[in-house]
Amino acid sequence: MPIMYRHILAELAKVFFLALAGLTMLMLVVGMVREAQMQNIPINQVVKLIPYILPDALRFAVPVTLLLAVSFVYGRMSGANEILAVKAMGISPLVLLWPALIAAFLLSLLSVWLNDVAVSWGRSGVRRVVIESIEEIAYSMLRAQRSYGAHNFSINVLAVEGRRLIEPSITFQAGRDSPLVVIRAEEAELRADHQQRVLRITLRNGSLHVGGKLCYQFPSVEQREIPIGDDDHGSPSPSTMPLWQIPQQLEAQRQAVCQLEHDLAVRTSYHLLCGEFQELASPSWSQQLTSLHLQRETIHRLLTEPHRRWAGGFSCLCFALVGAPLAMRLRHREYLTIFFLCFAPILVIYYPVLILSIGGAKSGALPPYAVWLGNLLLLAAGLVLLRKVLRY
Repeated sequence: MPIMYRHILAELAKVFFLALAGLTMLMLVVGMVREAQMQNIPINQVVKLIPYILPDALRFAVPVTLLLAVSFVYGRMSGANEILAVKAMGISPLVLLWPALIAAFLLSLLSVWLNDVAVSWGRSGVRRVVIESIEEIAYSMLRAQRSYGAHNFSINVLAVEGRRLIEPSITFQAGRDSPLVVIRAEEAELRADHQQRVLRITLRNGSLHVGGKLCYQFPSVEQREIPIGDDDHGSPSPSTMPLWQIPQQLEAQRQAVCQLEHDLAVRTSYHLLCGEFQELASPSWSQQLTSLHLQRETIHRLLTEPHRRWAGGFSCLCFALVGAPLAMRLRHREYLTIFFLCFAPILVIYYPVLILSIGGAKSGALPPYAVWLGNLLLLAAGLVLLRKVLRY
């Protein structure tokens, strides 16, 4: 490897790793505070979140710190007239860019992997920590505020004595269309089963109300189980699947849509032949059409997800391709000025375009590869800047 390449890579590495450590630490703290506030996680459990939040912090920090590193190194070289000296020797400035572009390509592959790990392993890990802590969280909230609520149930108590809940009122709903269930008792006790992902509630001398009506009373001990954690109805969200699972899930989803379309076509033909036109306007028919629409939307989301992760990962290469030529072009040592001149348009243009294209692709309004539109805009801007650096 030529001395010039080693020098540039060493300078890039020093700035990159120093900035990456600082920014990642900041994002870790912000992520832990956010999860602790949202989930009411005790302090002793917050530390367990670090391994699962780290990939999420890194996937956002790596592109930004790479942009900072190329802005610093190439801005300093240009400000010291090193770029001008290289051109005077008849060497193309493109030679100086190769180390940064190769490093950016390798970091892009790493960033794709981080995007995959963050949304699959990282998010599931955070949920697991929350589930494992739910018993402690519930008792802590009930002692402090006399109430605790999760996504599918809530508990209100008169007082808490040790592990005994005095006069608890528990409200939960099994499903969207299920009636509201309210259980009242003289006292109760909570136990979380982390393996089964249920919260077991032992109640004494209480009553059960369904839909506002008293169903029965139990003077003795009664035990109830409430599911805890996210309710995925047996199929995880495409945004939390690892990349290797998406093709097989996509094939299964397409088969499910074809089967549902076939069933609806058969039922439509039957109702038309029998003159049962009112069935085609019934609530059950509308629910099936809504289900078909949701199933098709899941296909669009599955098709979009790989493009989203690869496009997000290769933002590293696009950032470097814009930042390095601009730093050469501006010719001054104020690398922070160069960084903000690069990052401001990225913040104003790239990220909104990325968000809009992802939303359009997930809804089916845009093709899945439209997610790459933001990267293409950065690529075009980088090539224009590079052309000017090579010519002047």
